[in-house]
Amino acid sequence: MSVAGPKLRLMLKVGLTGGIGAGKSEVSRLLVEHGAVLIDADRIAREVVAPGTPGLAAVVEAFGEEVLAEDGSLDRPKLGSIVFADADRLAVLNSIVHPLVGARSRELEEAAAGDAVVVHDVPLLTENGLAPLYDVVVVVDAAPETQLDRLVRLRGMTEEDARARMAAQATRETRREIADIVIDNDVPLDELRRRVTEVWDELVRRSQGARSQGTQGSR
Repeated sequence: MSVAGPKLRLMLKVGLTGGIGAGKSEVSRLLVEHGAVLIDADRIAREVVAPGTPGLAAVVEAFGEEVLAEDGSLDRPKLGSIVFADADRLAVLNSIVHPLVGARSRELEEAAAGDAVVVHDVPLLTENGLAPLYDVVVVVDAAPETQLDRLVRLRGMTEEDARARMAAQATRETRREIADIVIDNDVPLDELRRRVTEVWDELVRRSQGARSQGTQGSR
């Protein structure tokens, strides 16, 4: 009688990143339309510092109650104005939030189907040296002028705040160096859709190749 072994997990782990204002959210949305399982680090980062969480308590302990809004939630613009102008304080915030985000991301990944294409949307993938954690790194790229325009025109940031947030991230060149696949987002939406479809087809091919090798190796 054969004994069943552990479930074979051959999911493709994709790290998706890009500078602020590069349009990464639109790319992740399009990948989900194609069938990707999305794990959004930004959304999880908000969840782990929601009111009543240990994460929020740790942030308040580190930065003071001035970073709380009137309703007791985290005043993210206020906290952002503090940390994005001070690398040391940003490092403190990251040391609180990143382990919590990592733990929750792993839980969600474990809940995905064993053969899924799992896309981790990670804004600071480059800055935190996380590329080795993924089978494929996809970088959404846009010119700094495009990023600045989107942040000011679409998100309502001041130019000073937008430039500070861009400066706090890795350079465009550094992000491209770690990329396995680059998606140019200095293009109209229709062209972006076509490019994302090409990238999805490539991810599926890689996933199928990994499953084939894994099946052969398990014989």
